[in-house]
Amino acid sequence: MATRVRRTTLTLPAAPLGPDNPLPALRGGRDPHRIETRDARLPADMARQIGGAPPRSILPTRMRDGYGRTRRPTGLDALVIENDRLRATVLPGLGGRVYSLHHKPTGRELLYRNPVWQPAAFALNGAWFSGGIEWNIGATGHTTLSCAPLHAARVPAPDGGEMLRLWEWERLRDLPFQVDLWLPDGSDFLHVGVRIRNPHHHTVPVYWWSNTAVPEGERTRVLAPAGEAWHFGYERCLRRVPVPGFDGTDRTYPLRSEFPADYFYEVPDGARRWIASLDAEGRGLVQTSTDTLRGRKLFLWGAGRAGRRWQQWLTEPGTGGYAEIQAGLARTQLEQVPLDGGAEFAWLEAYGPLDADAATVHGADWGAARHEVAARLEAALPRAEVDAAYAAWLPYADQDPKESLATGSGWGALEAARAGLKLPGTPFDPAALGAEQEPWLTLLRTGDLPAGRPVPGPAMVGPAWRDLLECAPSGAATDYHLGLAQWHAGDRAQAVRSWERALGHCADALPLYCLAVAEAEAGENGRAADRYLQACDAAVRAAAEPGTAARDWRPVRSALVREAVPVLLAAGRTDEAARLLADLPQPDPADGRFRLLTAQVLLAQGRPAAAREIFDAGFEIATLREGEEEPAATWFAIAERLVAGGGPVTEQVRAEARSRHPLPERYEYRMRPVQNGSSV
Repeated sequence: MATRVRRTTLTLPAAPLGPDNPLPALRGGRDPHRIETRDARLPADMARQIGGAPPRSILPTRMRDGYGRTRRPTGLDALVIENDRLRATVLPGLGGRVYSLHHKPTGRELLYRNPVWQPAAFALNGAWFSGGIEWNIGATGHTTLSCAPLHAARVPAPDGGEMLRLWEWERLRDLPFQVDLWLPDGSDFLHVGVRIRNPHHHTVPVYWWSNTAVPEGERTRVLAPAGEAWHFGYERCLRRVPVPGFDGTDRTYPLRSEFPADYFYEVPDGARRWIASLDAEGRGLVQTSTDTLRGRKLFLWGAGRAGRRWQQWLTEPGTGGYAEIQAGLARTQLEQVPLDGGAEFAWLEAYGPLDADAATVHGADWGAARHEVAARLEAALPRAEVDAAYAAWLPYADQDPKESLATGSGWGALEAARAGLKLPGTPFDPAALGAEQEPWLTLLRTGDLPAGRPVPGPAMVGPAWRDLLECAPSGAATDYHLGLAQWHAGDRAQAVRSWERALGHCADALPLYCLAVAEAEAGENGRAADRYLQACDAAVRAAAEPGTAARDWRPVRSALVREAVPVLLAAGRTDEAARLLADLPQPDPADGRFRLLTAQVLLAQGRPAAAREIFDAGFEIATLREGEEEPAATWFAIAERLVAGGGPVTEQVRAEARSRHPLPERYEYRMRPVQNGSSV
């Protein structure tokens, strides 16, 4: 039985995704993967590729932070591909995530399958969810497409069956990509062909990692063909370490570490690329690929309090934990690999069950353990067979889809219209163009960007679109979007001039917000505070206007206040920060982020007891970001003021505050080692 593809509906308790943040994402954001200390022995290619051309921001995408944590049964569109051995369930509307991989002969689920759909702020643009196999492209981190729809279609497979093709236009790097999934007749392995193309004339830095969540137990061991790894922890240090262990601990068992960490395995050149997660009986999942996908990595949450808390945050009580085994284009996820103009990266991956001798897998001889897994993999799926499957797939990568099964965004169709692109195998149909692309299509056809909706829509910031905006007649929308494109290109002075011109057409909240960010980035906190207040006032006026347009401005106001309050506090303008929060209509003050801001304002006003009451009452921040430490920092700042009374905060006071006021578990999300209550 070769692959067959069918539709189904997956019903899960799910939190609604909600609307995107209406503010343009001008900042690069706090990067938990930033390196502050590195091993001096980095290989030359790694050193060259680490930090290579990181995006200045996530423009042109927006932050996806409109979700909450109230879940209700929800039907999710799913596509099932199966043969007589495996059944894979794919979510085309959520980044093409492989939600489940079920092995029919044994009845085993090979992946960690999250029983709920709960967004959390782990993606580059916010919303992400745990579980399954995800396809990460763009820049270091979880892709901006984590919770976005992809195009999907049936395509002929090399063995005469059907493939499921997923494809989309990735906007951070302006690159099209495709993921082809099929199950050869009688095979225990899901085959995945991946291709990334660069249709431009210039070189583009490329990031790709396939992340697989696997069940985690006390005796779960992750194995790869390596004797060394590059360890990256959230203390932001990259260093070479021995595998399987160091500091007296075997790190190939995820639950034997305390803190979350990445281990990028140093797979020798010429060695077969694979990684496996096996349980106490030596059974589990193995992933292998052709050599282009060179990197292998273990991500673990660890057994410490913060890691356990994060795992609980991502699912529902009583659910077991998970680790991730991953594969990527480079040794580490801190690197970007250059792709020349007109070239492509392509490779084949395979995912399937593996049974190995448990005593050898869990024995003290690391070489014997990995040799056992390598031998079992070779018996189940020979390396030559993977290479042959890749060669057989390549001619089919350009096959046109037979039947559309899901529709992604219209951004690829817009780029195809602008550049006249012909991309065999991944058609970006003009029928996918929608309301978000319509103003840009008008600019393309007429040379003039229409004003569009009351609140400006999504941006286009690539060089070609910047050229079109520079040639267009000046206007509020044109100058605002031109400023975004200039900011994205690093031309901040010109961006400020464009936003000031936009204000000349209309005293709009969004250009004022952009100018506020520009002042803050320049270190001008006082001027930034002034601009933020002006932007908030403009949003209040717009939201009070009669008519339906007022509704569009209400979320703008809330988003502005969330960003304005920390800037006002930094500028010492506590009373104005308090006014912004007090004037917000319900239910915004009930949001956890606003509760935290309120506590910070109360603390700045010299009212630590009132600030502590907010923590004692409890709150949740649905959009808490990976590695965020602000709740803990605020808790201890309050504790210090309570202990100090009206006196100074000395080291003795700090130590006493941490002793008398330990951080409650519900606010413990720190992913780094802690000394004296502070992350280091």
